[in-house]
Amino acid sequence: MRMSKFIAATAVLLSVGVYASSHREAPYITKNPQVDGTDFYMFMSYEPGRENYVTMIANYIPLQAPYGGPNYFPLDPNALYEIHIDNDGDVNEDLTFQFRFSNNLPAGGVIPLDINGTSVTTVLRNIGGIMPGSETGLNHSQSYTVNLVTGDRRSGTVQAVTAASDGASTFRKPFDYSGQKTFNGPGNYETYARSFISEVSVPGCEQTGRVFVGQRHEAFKLALGEVFDLVNFVPVDGDSAPGAGDGGGFPGGVTQDPARNELAKNNVTSIALEVHRDCLSGDANVVGAWSTASLRQATILNPDPSFDRPEVVGGAWTQVSRLGSPLVNELVIGYDQKNRFNSSEPNSDGQFLNFVTNPVLPAIIDLLFRDAVNSTLGAMIENLAPSNFPRNDLVAAFLTGFEGVNQFPSATPGEMLRLNTSIAATPRAMQQALGVAAGDLAGFPNGRRPGDDTVDIALRVVMGALCHDVPLGEMGAGVNLGFCVPEDAPIGNTALTDGAPLDATELNQSFPYLLTPYPGSPSGAPLPTPID
Repeated sequence: MRMSKFIAATAVLLSVGVYASSHREAPYITKNPQVDGTDFYMFMSYEPGRENYVTMIANYIPLQAPYGGPNYFPLDPNALYEIHIDNDGDVNEDLTFQFRFSNNLPAGGVIPLDINGTSVTTVLRNIGGIMPGSETGLNHSQSYTVNLVTGDRRSGTVQAVTAASDGASTFRKPFDYSGQKTFNGPGNYETYARSFISEVSVPGCEQTGRVFVGQRHEAFKLALGEVFDLVNFVPVDGDSAPGAGDGGGFPGGVTQDPARNELAKNNVTSIALEVHRDCLSGDANVVGAWSTASLRQATILNPDPSFDRPEVVGGAWTQVSRLGSPLVNELVIGYDQKNRFNSSEPNSDGQFLNFVTNPVLPAIIDLLFRDAVNSTLGAMIENLAPSNFPRNDLVAAFLTGFEGVNQFPSATPGEMLRLNTSIAATPRAMQQALGVAAGDLAGFPNGRRPGDDTVDIALRVVMGALCHDVPLGEMGAGVNLGFCVPEDAPIGNTALTDGAPLDATELNQSFPYLLTPYPGSPSGAPLPTPID
């Protein structure tokens, strides 16, 4: 493939849609960051000894500046956070894990200080050091409950998920990483945070699971500012091989550099749940899943607000955020339909089918750059975009899964993350960031791991990568999946990248997998690194 065509097409593709994986992906959700789902991961656990478990991580509250005091980043007590599981392929939830949060003050109220004989409540969320088992200076903490709903999310059977040790139904969330002084120096926050990992009994499940809710380091990587500055870089690798550092590739091209990740000092809030695969999957060993957040339909502001009653809410739960596979709302759904997608369920995704079978982005690329490319190359290329209509390759990627990998026998269309629980986890050190496209069947789009580079994957798939051979044959031999042929996708076999590398070895290999949050203080603290 000729480089001029590649540069032109890639620049438009990046500039019109790629952001982080559902970070503020729709106009309305920007008003409600506490319920904005940023990423959803589901994968076979690769922590040694946990190979038969499925880990699900739903992240919320995007782009958290670690110095975001004095309130930091509590979850919304008036919201309903959910992880939905379809285990029979009809794109309706069969199991739903519901999380509700509560704000808590100390038993005697906000901690007071004696100021010249007058007792005055303190002004900050925390006024003292914190360590495992000791939060005496913390004025505002959060606790949560977890319920399992079997059947329909609103009318099914509800049972509590409880602590395996004592049957308690309430769990606690650690305070965010306000800074190293609060936690008595570097390295102590992770010990504190991990003390909030709870072993739990899941109704109907013989094996116990684990749950954790708390702040984590942002695992998604992207050259964010440059992308929105009309792609202020050449999105072609400037080295002979990614990360080679030899400058032997395309002159002026971007090189893989961790410093290009402009989310490096941002955090998220994770809802992490690990459940034995036998308690999730049905006869097909495949599960589909997606995360949502909902608010009550009506909100009345309290004209005389108190800490625990700033507003009054009522009415039916109304879904405002939805996330299954990454980048769908950003790259596929039309701008005027993004709010609707966030409020919808997989069983109604027929209304969005045209966005998948007749995608707009490749057409924009062709409309803007066909003449320029032909002029540059002295060629007569009829269309830069893939020509296999309807785009059944994208239907498989977004709506049905792939036969023999992560597709239910019924293959009912609906957008959700699909995972084959009979495919063993790939050890962290052996994971391929491009997942299935690189021959790693345990990676995206067979579920999604924190180390899967979904930006690069999505760019390639949209531009027709599945029309070309993928290394799924014996000994890594190329196999055409039968959706289309190479001639249908003139740039489909070209590597697309933003130059911000992502690798599983940069993450933890134990639950909840995401790294320690970046601290709010001191300024210039080193980036988090794996602890195992």
